[in-house]
Amino acid sequence: MKVPKSEDTQKSKMVQGVFWLSAGNILSRLLGALYIIPWYAWMGKNAQVANGLFGIGYNVYALFLLISTSGIPAVIAKQIAHHNSLGEFEMSDNIFKSAIKTMLVFGIICASVMFFGASFLANLAGGGQELVPVMKSLAAAVLLFPVMSVIRGYFQGHSNMMPYALSQIVEQIARVFWMLLTVFIIMKVQHDDYVQAVVQSTFAAFIGMIGSMMVLLWFMKNCRVKFSKKHDLSVEKVKSHRLIAAIIKESIPFVISGSGIQILKLIDTWTFIRMMKPVTHDSAKHLKALFSLLSTNPDKLTMITIGMAIAISLTGLPLITENHTLKNFRKLATLVSNNFQLFLFIMLPTTLGMVVLAHPLNTIFYGGKNVLGVLLLSWSSWQSLVLAAFMLTVGVLQGLGLSKMATIYLIIGMVIKLALQFPMIALFKVYGPLLSTTIAVFLMLYLNFRKIHLETHVNVKKLVRRAILLCLLTFIMSIATLALRSILYIFLDPEQRISALIIVLLATIGGGAFYLLLALKTTIADRLLGERVKVLRKWLPF
Repeated sequence: MKVPKSEDTQKSKMVQGVFWLSAGNILSRLLGALYIIPWYAWMGKNAQVANGLFGIGYNVYALFLLISTSGIPAVIAKQIAHHNSLGEFEMSDNIFKSAIKTMLVFGIICASVMFFGASFLANLAGGGQELVPVMKSLAAAVLLFPVMSVIRGYFQGHSNMMPYALSQIVEQIARVFWMLLTVFIIMKVQHDDYVQAVVQSTFAAFIGMIGSMMVLLWFMKNCRVKFSKKHDLSVEKVKSHRLIAAIIKESIPFVISGSGIQILKLIDTWTFIRMMKPVTHDSAKHLKALFSLLSTNPDKLTMITIGMAIAISLTGLPLITENHTLKNFRKLATLVSNNFQLFLFIMLPTTLGMVVLAHPLNTIFYGGKNVLGVLLLSWSSWQSLVLAAFMLTVGVLQGLGLSKMATIYLIIGMVIKLALQFPMIALFKVYGPLLSTTIAVFLMLYLNFRKIHLETHVNVKKLVRRAILLCLLTFIMSIATLALRSILYIFLDPEQRISALIIVLLATIGGGAFYLLLALKTTIADRLLGERVKVLRKWLPF
């Protein structure tokens, strides 16, 4: 039996993993948000409609990514962590090899369906014939993504998050480069149709994945040597087809429970235009632009914060599985509690910061003088906190082997979302989908956390005390950031892009430094990030 790791070692691995994945998520998603500035400018008068078309296509594409991977990367990480904790390293390797073969077949099937069924999918999503070439361009990425995801799951299972993070960054750099290059040529040099520019923007996903695969394969070549040197304690040899069948069987609840956010967004994609038409009697083109303000625009920013929660979830999954396998229930409860506290430590100030700076942020990425865009970004920022917490609880349930329960709770939430969608749209128009999603996610979050508490007996009182402290620190930080923003507004115009950028940078640095100062002074940073942060305290001014 493998010797259990100490709590300090696990906390260190957790913090390091979260650092790498957060860095990868933030940098890659930041690049994915920054490209919109020149992209919007080059699209000209069709920018809103083009972005809406892009967003509808990407939401359907994301569903195919989920189907094509079938939750297998998360299952791979969980299975590898499970067998590694028992010293069965050869079994982990066999699982990885079998999954690669299986996912290659899945990718071919799903890419073919998306390419040849593009017309049907475009009509189903309400995008019309303009969406057909967009769907076809995304099929290439669906072909490659499954294999890439399995390799990422392999590193995740070994709690080595650096290759995962670096592959995300390279993927986004290559994607954004291709996107901006082709859009500039099509719109500014050739003065061609904006639909062709959107097609190349979505095809960029495939270019990005080629870059990501190159990074992952380089790390595989170097890291597998180290992994293979571990002594294998396994005695049972399982045939490949049995491994594949077991992985696929376990992956079904993983893909359903882990795709909660995307399923909710797909409901909006497929119902928003249809339900808004009888309520507002607006044209399809105007509703596409409105969908851009509701979903596509805010998602580029809010998914940065949600990505942090996903980083915590992905890092915690193999560690939770390891402790659950070895029946280290005390360490398991501590690890789960630390996960939630680390989530609040990161997500609370990030969310409040985005709400306070929604106006200049919207100006930077989408131009000024758009009151509705600012309001929808603010509401979406609040919603992102709930969505992120939900994804964290799903990751914990998956690590505990309770993905079936998470799936059941998701189905309940989907039913609530569908039941509330039209009434909310009828009452609150464009805000309706945000409200229906938030209500459904709150219910799922409650059910998930209740199940986690029953299984791990996490110390709720301690968690609540820490949450109250972090809420207080975040509130103080938000007041300070709001005051700094108000002062900057005296000298800088938030409706001008350069001025808005300066406001965001100064307010973020000032608010972030103030929050870190408070976290160090109250020692909450030490308890969540480890003893190493104590070295920063000697620089405190009081």
